[in-house]
Amino acid sequence: MIETFLMAPVASIIFVITLATSLMAFSNHNIYGNFILNPYGVSRGQRVYTVITSGLIHKDWNHLFFNMLSYYFFAFMLEGLIGHWQFGVLYVLSLILSDLPSIQKHKEDIWYNSLGASGAISAVVFSFIMFAPTAKMSLLFLPIPMPAWVFGGLYLVYCHFASKHARDNVNHDAHLYGALSGIVITFALHHNIFNEFVSQFTGAEQ
Repeated sequence: MIETFLMAPVASIIFVITLATSLMAFSNHNIYGNFILNPYGVSRGQRVYTVITSGLIHKDWNHLFFNMLSYYFFAFMLEGLIGHWQFGVLYVLSLILSDLPSIQKHKEDIWYNSLGASGAISAVVFSFIMFAPTAKMSLLFLPIPMPAWVFGGLYLVYCHFASKHARDNVNHDAHLYGALSGIVITFALHHNIFNEFVSQFTGAEQ
């Protein structure tokens, strides 16, 4: 535990805060009311801070479990690859950027709310893919290992389709734009990432 914190202190702090806040919210609806993102209100200058705090709470145990499991698998490794402050910038900025399309899309929907860290976690996953495109990845409910770059491509296609056609309560826009934010921010922080990305394929072929 101490070794993990020393290797990835920023990821560790975010992990603990998100867990603690989400667990408290399960038994305190005032936290939900103060932290949840309401695009109608935010677009009118009300509780703008919720573009960040909405990423600290989750709908239920399943939502929290799957988000934190994905975070655990990728965030700590990514911080070692991209750097400490860089990881913090990527996470917080992608949390904000992943919400902006939802705010614009639902700015007239007074009853629409959004919560969860999925946008920022998608950014973390895609940033990791940029560093390790040939790593093997799979889904819990579809345990078929595939190269990370293939997983990423399929994920983007799915998110795009789902955001256009899905009728569930999942904010697929946050997933999609979080993933795209992760790619853009990673490049901004690590300008040589695309060369490194390509070199891993040429190296694998030698």
